[in-house]
Formats: sequence, C-alpha cells, structure tokens
Amino acid sequence: MVTESIFLRQNQPMYLDHVSYATSHDSIVDVIQRIGSQLGASFIDGGIHPQFGTRNFILPLRDSRYMEVVCPLEHPASDKSPFGQLVTKKAEEGGGWLTWVIAVNDVSVIEKRLQREAVPGHRRKPDGKDLFWKQIGVLDTLEEASNPFFIQWTSLTHPSQDSNASVSLSALQIFGDGALVSSKYGLNGVIDSSGVHFDWIQSKEETGIHSVSFDTPQGKVDID
Repeated sequence: MVTESIFLRQNQPMYLDHVSYATSHDSIVDVIQRIGSQLGASFIDGGIHPQFGTRNFILPLRDSRYMEVVCPLEHPASDKSPFGQLVTKKAEEGGGWLTWVIAVNDVSVIEKRLQREAVPGHRRKPDGKDLFWKQIGVLDTLEEASNPFFIQWTSLTHPSQDSNASVSLSALQIFGDGALVSSKYGLNGVIDSSGVHFDWIQSKEETGIHSVSFDTPQGKVDID
C-alpha cells in the first residue's frame, strides 16, 4: 500500500506520523529493551541513515504511526547534517524524547511557509530494502525543541507496516507554546483531528517533549 493513500483515505493533508527518542550508540540496545518491556512490544532494527550519520530501531504503532529510537554514529554526517546534529546533541545531553514528526502529502506547502527546500532522506533496512522521503524543519527543531519537523514519504511502504501493532499513541506532553507552534505551521486541524491528546506545558526552563503516553493491551503507559 502506498503510504500517501493512507493520508488521503483519512482526508488529511497532514498527519501525526511518528515520535522520536534519542540515545547514545552505546545505550541504544538497553533503551529499546527498557521501553519495549514497558510497552509489552518489540522494536525492529530499522537500519542506517547514511546521509545523516544515524541509525534507528522502530516500533510500529496502530493508526499508521510508529516510534523510533535513534542514535548517532561515528560518522562525519552526524556532525554535518542538521538531523545528525539534533540527534547527537540530545544524546550528549543524556538522551530522551527528541521530537514529533508530521507527515504531509505535499511538502511544498511547508517549503513555502519556511521559505526553504526539503532535503531527501534515505534509510537502508537490514533486509537490504530502502526507504525514501523528503524532510524539512529540522533546523527549526534544533532552534526550539517543541517544534516538529515534516516528512513526505516517497517510498511505497511505511515503517508502521513492518509488523502487526498492538500499541497506539494516545498523548503528548510538550513543554512549549502550543498556539505559537500551531500558528507557525498551520497545525490546528492536524492536532485537533489526530486522535492524540496534546498537553502543552508553559515553562521558562524546559522545551520539547516531556512524556508520551501509549495505549497497550496491558493499559496506559507513560514514557518520559
């Protein structure tokens, strides 16, 4: 199934696609085991982002979403690419929730808002298959962690399809100004219709995702 058809079927030009958690390369196995145990689910090796200098593990979620745990690699791209810089910075701070990501049917809408072009993304999975997309907004996330970034999938498959999902994303708690973020990117409709509860927390000291709530077969689980 073409991923874009998922969004069109839901009649949404934008869609909450995934949440991202960063850690160090040395800690990534421990992190996916800990979070997987809390959620009662298993992560899948997602492979390497060669142009970003990062790698990830994926947890497919219901509603065509997923969670990733990502780490920087010892690679020049992790210092040069904005996404590599974002992941490295968070890992060096001790790790934790990195960002939330919105999928779009037409990335040119966001390009016009931000007045710059999206960059191509690529991930090679351990089975040799490739995923391709365009992304934009990582520079904004680097500047202000409560900002999401945006992705347009150009592959025919989506990470949420890698295995049967029993867990769903139910809520995000974010340090930041929700009205400002929504206005900047035109996200009011996305947030209101996502089926995910957004709780914005005003703070002068902190910014970005504080915690994410999941619905599991065993009940609600909060990951901070």
